[in-house]
Amino acid sequence: MTLAGCKSGTAGQVVAVAVTPTGVDIVVATNQQMTATVTGTFNTAVTWSVAGGSANGTITASGVYTAPATVPAPAQVTVTATSHKDSAKSGSATLTITTAAGPPHITVAVSPGAVSVANYGTQQFTAMVTGTANAGVTWQVNGTTGGSQTVGFISALGSYVAPGNVPTTSDSKGNVTATTLTVTAISQADLTASGVSTVTIVPGNQNKQTGLIELGTSGGNGKDLISNATNHTITCCGGTLGSLVTRGGTQYILSNNHVLAESDAATIGDPIVQPGLIDAQCDTTQATTVATLTQFVNLESEDKTPSSANIDAAIAQVVSAQVDPTGNILYLGPVADSNGVPLPGAPNAGTGIVALPGMGVAKSGRTTGLTCSTVLAINTNTSVEYNKSCDGTGASFTVDYNNQVDIAGGGFGAEGDSGSLIVSQDTADPVGLLYGGSDTDTVANPVTPVLNSFASGGNAVTFVGGSAHQVVGCMLPTAPQSAAKTVRPAALANEVLQKAVAARDAQAPALLAHPEVQAVGVGASLDNPVEPAIVFFVTKGQTRTSIPGQVSGIRTRIVEGDLFARRGLITAADTAVNEQAAAAPQLVYALSAAEMLRANVVHAGHAKELMRQPGVQGVGITSSVDSPGEAALMIFVIRGVTHPAIPPAIDGLRTRVRESSRFRAGYRGLQQHRACTLPAKRGAAQTPSNPH
Repeated sequence: MTLAGCKSGTAGQVVAVAVTPTGVDIVVATNQQMTATVTGTFNTAVTWSVAGGSANGTITASGVYTAPATVPAPAQVTVTATSHKDSAKSGSATLTITTAAGPPHITVAVSPGAVSVANYGTQQFTAMVTGTANAGVTWQVNGTTGGSQTVGFISALGSYVAPGNVPTTSDSKGNVTATTLTVTAISQADLTASGVSTVTIVPGNQNKQTGLIELGTSGGNGKDLISNATNHTITCCGGTLGSLVTRGGTQYILSNNHVLAESDAATIGDPIVQPGLIDAQCDTTQATTVATLTQFVNLESEDKTPSSANIDAAIAQVVSAQVDPTGNILYLGPVADSNGVPLPGAPNAGTGIVALPGMGVAKSGRTTGLTCSTVLAINTNTSVEYNKSCDGTGASFTVDYNNQVDIAGGGFGAEGDSGSLIVSQDTADPVGLLYGGSDTDTVANPVTPVLNSFASGGNAVTFVGGSAHQVVGCMLPTAPQSAAKTVRPAALANEVLQKAVAARDAQAPALLAHPEVQAVGVGASLDNPVEPAIVFFVTKGQTRTSIPGQVSGIRTRIVEGDLFARRGLITAADTAVNEQAAAAPQLVYALSAAEMLRANVVHAGHAKELMRQPGVQGVGITSSVDSPGEAALMIFVIRGVTHPAIPPAIDGLRTRVRESSRFRAGYRGLQQHRACTLPAKRGAAQTPSNPH
């Protein structure tokens, strides 16, 4: 996952016009809605014209084409849309005029054909159906009739309501990016006829703010750009201005080193701007300096070895009258407005709290807006890749962290969300500082070492904020959850399941002797989905005896319920039947203090050893899903990289395996713009000493 933002585009507002539909047959004296999609400018207005004059038909200012009463010669007609912004730019479509003979040709055109919608925003779509008297359509979003919580909802009349977060897509290689959606209208007269519109969700976090800026917004170092004299382009980057902190009566913006200090390459005193250059078309005059870089913790030491500081953080002193002094963060408030959009809110003031497995958390960031999820693992040792350059072409290096917080869901953050403050959903207490992740997880520094690193002269650093409150956006029916809260057993090949059958049958009398056990089946482990498990169905609420964590090297799984239909030794098929009568297993469970203590002892004794193994990129503490209530050692492995076999338990503590792409951070992106005059390239970067 690359969590500092980037995108590509062209400066100078290069305008392009595309017209749809094209190459279709139009029956004489009928209408066809034409759509012009204008890119490269916010002015999308066009002037419509028909080549050859009225003999070839007419077209209205809104793009409704009316075919002539008879077929012209030639029968092909050209319709053109010319940009109001740049009259030299136009797009055309060729239509063939036909008689009414033969079967009707039904077409559907959706308007607008391409549109940007704010998160939580609304958009009215219309569909023009030609070739039939039945104008009815069925609306879908990303192939789902009526839409869904993750992509937004659309009514039978085409009224679309955008989700609170920005949908993301992963390429399974660590790149999680914001993606567009497709709104489709399907003809009710002909299910093979449809029209589409492309929707881009743009969170308010990317807007240039006026007056006192609120946090959780686009921002970054005002010098975070690279000029290329060869192809006359400028590459610029940005991330998220996360939160407001105070030290000795002075307020500072808190974000990542790789957002504010360019992965050690910046200079103290550099301007920190809003929005980030990525959202200012790489034009420094379109961004406002809201702070000056004050201090950052080096990611690498002077000899280019990874720093032992264990955080990716920087602070910048606010410029007078530029930043909301109450510490408000976009969408993190306790109430919503009349349209259901969460209002800004400040975090709970103070020093934050310690994350725990199962804790609900939220963040507001530049790229994906408000997202909500769950702490999956804590005390996580992990290895994270960085890159020195804004465009990702510079030297790469790796930082080894310990005691990190892992959040479930790669979609919890995407490129540009680096620097976001993560808070608890129920109290808005600061929990972590987001800086990286993979396609399945997001990683953050715990807030305590972040604050401690910037304490100076006896002055502690604390978060600016108000009182405890819930993050209402995570409580609404359209809450933008970034990860499923439940898990399902994987489908395993029969030969894999037979290993569990053999181990179970060899000790069947002893396994069935536990008084709480109603049945013993076989299925997939939830702690390691590629392995089988012996599944114990136990009576809910009955005292638990010592059901083993493994039997002859095969993991065991415990399912609670009142009364299961299948008893005794049961097949894999009957195991699935019994599971349907039980509550769905949770992704993560809360743990007792005793279990946390037990897990900490095992983690301390084995984490470093496990991190040295090939393919292992993280070791943390989480809950077991195979045995709810028990802690587990979470072992993060890199997809596609061979790693040693993970035992079912280590020193009596269950293990849990989570496979993903490589943990990455520090790639601040790529937004290129043409430039007639290139700005002078910044001088050689100076790396300040690590100030504490």
